[in-house]
Formats: sequence, C-alpha cells, structure tokens
Amino acid sequence: MPYLSLVIVLYVGACAYLYFNQRKMLYAPTPQVYTAGAEKIALPSDGETLRIWQVGPPDGNAIIYFGGNAEDVAEVIPEFSRHFPHSTIYLVNYRGYGGSTGLPSEAGLFKDALAVYDFVRARHNDISLIGRSLGSGVAVYLETSREVKKLVLTTPYDSIEAVAKKQFPYFPVSLLLRDKFASDARAASIAIPTMIIVAASDDVIPHERTEALIAAFKKSTPLRRTVPMSTHNTILGSDAYWQDIGEFLH
Repeated sequence: MPYLSLVIVLYVGACAYLYFNQRKMLYAPTPQVYTAGAEKIALPSDGETLRIWQVGPPDGNAIIYFGGNAEDVAEVIPEFSRHFPHSTIYLVNYRGYGGSTGLPSEAGLFKDALAVYDFVRARHNDISLIGRSLGSGVAVYLETSREVKKLVLTTPYDSIEAVAKKQFPYFPVSLLLRDKFASDARAASIAIPTMIIVAASDDVIPHERTEALIAAFKKSTPLRRTVPMSTHNTILGSDAYWQDIGEFLH
C-alpha cells in the first residue's frame, strides 16, 4: 500500500507539473531583433503591443505569416523578399515574441491574429495566409473568422491536443491542456483554395496528424505537397518549399 500511495503521489505531481508548465513547453518566445529591409509596425491588440514586420511594396497583394512556436519570423524576411517581390508581407511576432508585449496563449494569439488582419484589411483587398507549425492553428482560426483569399499550412497538425496525447500517452491530456488549437474542428468549414506542405522527414509533427487534418476538410480538398529531404525545422531552407508556395499564391 505505501508503494501504491507513492506512485499516486508521483503521478499527481507529474500531472500538476504538466498543467502549470505546459505553456513553457508549448511556447518558446524569441528575443527582439533588428533587421534591415523591413519596417517594424507597433500594433495595439487586446491591451498588448505587437511588433509586426512589413516587407515589400505597400500596395501589393497581402500575405500574413504566422510562424512556429520557437521561430524568429525575421529570419525568413530574405526568402519572402526574394520570392514575393511584388507582395506586401506581414510577419507576426506573437505576444511575448520579438519585442511584442504580453505572454502567449491560444486565446491571446487568436485575438492578435484578428487585430493583425483588421489592420491589413484596411490597406489591402486581397489577403492570403501562411501558417507554419504552431502558426498553422492560428491561420486556420483566422481563415474561419475573416475573409481570406488563399491559405497555406506548413507542417500542420489536426490539434495540439492530438499531438500532446501522442507525446504523453499516460496522462489525461484532454483535462490538463489549456491551449488545444483544434484546427480539425474548424477545417470542415474551409472552402477557399488551401495548400498543405509536409516535410518528408518531419521529426516534430507526425505525418498522421497532418493526414488527420486533411481528412477533416469537407468543403474543399487541400492541395498536398511534400518537400523532399526536409525536416520540420529545415523545410524553410528548401527552394522547393518556396517555389511551391509561390506557384500556389500566384
């Protein structure tokens, strides 16, 4: 009996650790940086101030980019400048990232996405979205909340809950998880042209999670592309990746 009691105490302690530290595990905020060739916009959102990079001509078709959970979006500015010279790119530093104030959460990132869209919509008629990894969930939410022309999802998941259940199979993830990013529940209503890009050797998001997201689409059939010889974190360095996006959005 003492052994069983110890096991119970340790298990409950592990559950408590996961519950109180889950956002530290899910989000990895990046520091503020300075870069040439881009304008940094201060945008108010829900009591916070977001720092948004704007790249390209002010009157082009707009693309809003939502990056991964540990991604410094400034690092892809050269690629966007090279592959989309006639588009206006808005790269979002989530709250807590890249000089944006606040602490990241699902509700906060969703509110910020709406604020960014409304800011961009006042300046552009055509808006497309690109969401990578964590950002795919933000992009899916925004598409179902606002008018969007096209949607690109890179290394996406069906839900963070499903990913976490695979990583922590012995814990009640559904009860513990605060930020679930349930893209599969929203995908059924997406009818616009959508492209899903998969890394051939994704070591973070299992392919079955991406396939489950694709299966959740009901009103449209996403165009699926696989980038060869790429992993979850190296896909951004592939010319094939950027060519696929360029051909789709153009």
